[in-house]
Amino acid sequence: MISSSVVELAEALIGCESITPARGEVFARLEGMLAPLGFNVHRFLAGEGAQAVENLFAIREGRPGARHFAFAGHLDVVPPGEGWSSAPFAPVRRAVPGGELLYGRGAVDMKGAIAAMVAAVAQIPREAGTLSFVITGDEEGEALHGTRALIDHIQAAGTLPDLCLVGEPTSVHRLGDMMKIGRRGSLNVWLEVDGVQGHVAYPHLARNPVPALLAILGELDALELDAGTQWFQPSNLEITQIDVPNPATNVIPGRASARLSIRFNDCHTGEGLAERVSAIAARHGGRARPVISGEPFLTPPGAFSALVAAAVEAETGLVAEPSTSGGTSDARFLKDLCPVIEFGLVNATMHKVDEAVAVDDLEVLVRIYSRIAAGALSA
Repeated sequence: MISSSVVELAEALIGCESITPARGEVFARLEGMLAPLGFNVHRFLAGEGAQAVENLFAIREGRPGARHFAFAGHLDVVPPGEGWSSAPFAPVRRAVPGGELLYGRGAVDMKGAIAAMVAAVAQIPREAGTLSFVITGDEEGEALHGTRALIDHIQAAGTLPDLCLVGEPTSVHRLGDMMKIGRRGSLNVWLEVDGVQGHVAYPHLARNPVPALLAILGELDALELDAGTQWFQPSNLEITQIDVPNPATNVIPGRASARLSIRFNDCHTGEGLAERVSAIAARHGGRARPVISGEPFLTPPGAFSALVAAAVEAETGLVAEPSTSGGTSDARFLKDLCPVIEFGLVNATMHKVDEAVAVDDLEVLVRIYSRIAAGALSA
């Protein structure tokens, strides 16, 4: 594997069916790539039964006292869906005007980036410093037993990195046009209102929960959480589901429920928003069950973002825009270890049918990652 091209490395990973939660063969293949490069690879399962998640931490230690740079990412993928022009886990290269595309689930998100990481570290001598890989099989799923378990392992071993780069597909139109220096937090809330079921002709003998639920949702929908900040767009609350299980036309229902999702910036905390939503629900006779998926984080522009930007510009000629847009990623956990930035491939086809990456982009990404890692170790 050491002499394989980045495309061959990506093909080897894409060829493993690794729908979240991932484990087994795809991790064995990555281990087979890293071990010959001198990495000490530790794989372990977290969680139980069919939902158990495999995680991998690999480290190649440099000279004593050397800096430690980590690459992070995930090997699990979303289900492929229907309508592919070729088998989603049988990578295929196809010529297109101006180059070649590599097709397969995970080509962009994010097996292609992990392949580029492997190819990049193969170019960095051991004496340059300590390198590690923080790889989970649970980023596309519930993220309960993935990177959180890896962080526990890293902290217990005392092998905290100085800087970490996550290979999420951050580029929008061209490789190198955007990097993520932060992400908004995520809060999901399940709302319920109990009523008393009864005949619609005798409303005095029943209690309809729907008006109370609508009052809760109306008050929540009217909230203006904030106007945004220098680095974050405004927080937004979205009602994502309303459910009144009632197949009969002449029955007042006994329960009504709803679900909402809040993406929030660093004007808020997940706990504070959860308390606010719960108070509104209680005021109208309902109850709320909030689940905080992650808090917002920001790696302020500075030496690390400048290093990434310089590497990108050297290889692409583009100035990468520092952004906090988009959804959540495992960087929301990794920021507890060290400063973290996300940078990776063009995200146009991620999670789509016929996901594909430009072969030229993979090769350029290797050079960018190599520059970033070498610069981080010498800083």
